[in-house]
Amino acid sequence: MTSFSDPQAVSVYAENAVRQVPGYHHLQTMAGLLLAERAPTDGRILVLGAGGGMELELFARMQADWRFTGVDPSAEMLELARTQLGAQAQRVAFHHGYIDDAPEGPFDGAVCLLTLHFLPEVERRKTVGEVYRRLRPGAPFVVAHHSFRRDGDETAKWLKRYAAFAIASGVPAAQANGAIAAMAEKLPALSPEQDEAILRDAGFADVELFYAAFSFRGWVGHKG
Repeated sequence: MTSFSDPQAVSVYAENAVRQVPGYHHLQTMAGLLLAERAPTDGRILVLGAGGGMELELFARMQADWRFTGVDPSAEMLELARTQLGAQAQRVAFHHGYIDDAPEGPFDGAVCLLTLHFLPEVERRKTVGEVYRRLRPGAPFVVAHHSFRRDGDETAKWLKRYAAFAIASGVPAAQANGAIAAMAEKLPALSPEQDEAILRDAGFADVELFYAAFSFRGWVGHKG
């Protein structure tokens, strides 16, 4: 699994994400479009797990008047985001830390891509609840991350498919297979049913699946 404080891992983060996440760029575009369905043209958007800056850069291009709050526990990844954004970084208030370190809002939308799968269920529920609390009524929350059933053969099947995609995209086989061994042992992934229930239990309404790609799933919901 990636260490987000390791300079070498940070330097190749964007390249690896494209190779490991099916439809990576389209996922970001879809997230931006789902946010724009409800967020005003001058909206304030919370981006949780903002390190790297790829989605921030895309959202900034899609919506010229949005302002962003980007939160990430990795100082190195936040620095990469600043570099990635260039002049657009002035539209982002960066916060080093977790959801508790984010401003109270209220925000017009929130997004969390490829991040929640690192959190155990209790912490994940708390994080989603804190995002909900910071949103305006009706505001969208877009999430996407690893989501698969943890029951032996099912886990192995989806992780093998994840590795197969990475290998087909140019990741060395030894690296891809090593990654899934670490994921099987350490990644606290939940099933799609559990992930969707967490959103609903936090209060999000109209929770809908919008993205499914091997071991990844993505949902959008709105603050009730």
